[in-house]
Amino acid sequence: MPSSSPRLALVDVLRGFAVAQMIVYHFIYDLNYYGWLKLSMLTDQPWVGWRTAIVTQFVLLVGVGLVLRTSFKPGLRDFWRRWSQIATAALLVSVGSAAVFGPRFIWFGILHFVAAALILVRPFVRIGPWNVAVGLAVIAFGMLYANPLFNDTPANIIGLVTFKPKTEDYVPLLPWLGVVLLGVGLGSVWQQRDWSIPPALRLLNDRPPRILLLLGTWALTVYLVHQPVLMGALWLARRIGL
Repeated sequence: MPSSSPRLALVDVLRGFAVAQMIVYHFIYDLNYYGWLKLSMLTDQPWVGWRTAIVTQFVLLVGVGLVLRTSFKPGLRDFWRRWSQIATAALLVSVGSAAVFGPRFIWFGILHFVAAALILVRPFVRIGPWNVAVGLAVIAFGMLYANPLFNDTPANIIGLVTFKPKTEDYVPLLPWLGVVLLGVGLGSVWQQRDWSIPPALRLLNDRPPRILLLLGTWALTVYLVHQPVLMGALWLARRIGL
């Protein structure tokens, strides 16, 4: 891989695959929101499991991407530039969701989590592959321990709650920080192997599917735009009686 490039097509394609799933999931969610479907997507399977899988893909790649970026662009200026973009996007999501969902607005969703995780996890990059063990321990703790003391805002940002707060998207620090750390550990192993692509995945890197590459490269923009477009189109369809 050229030392001047911090991107790997494979990472963008995998991220794009997660984005594609997110769009489909949100389209079904919006159909449900407008009454075309009757589903309990926040409580029933397979919807809860699918959402968890999508978030896991995104968050794992945050860890891998953090190693990739610090390897090729280690300067803090680049880090804070990207962080400010994500934090601004998180704020826009909060404002937009408040207009649509009212008291169920998104105050600590996936983008809020990523903004926090980038700051909290970046120092751990230096311990390299050990992050696999640390990440698994954090995941186990976050999944196995709960305490009512963490149920109220702002303590529920940490996680460890005994019930999910009433919000349209909730990605707390625990156990999800563990998934980011796991991604950092796996990314560090990959870095030690000079970012070599396994033969089974080489085609995805050398001849990436264009739509997935596009979605993965512009993931933040797609995240911000896709729901207003989907909900706006469905609202219009409902208005004209479809």
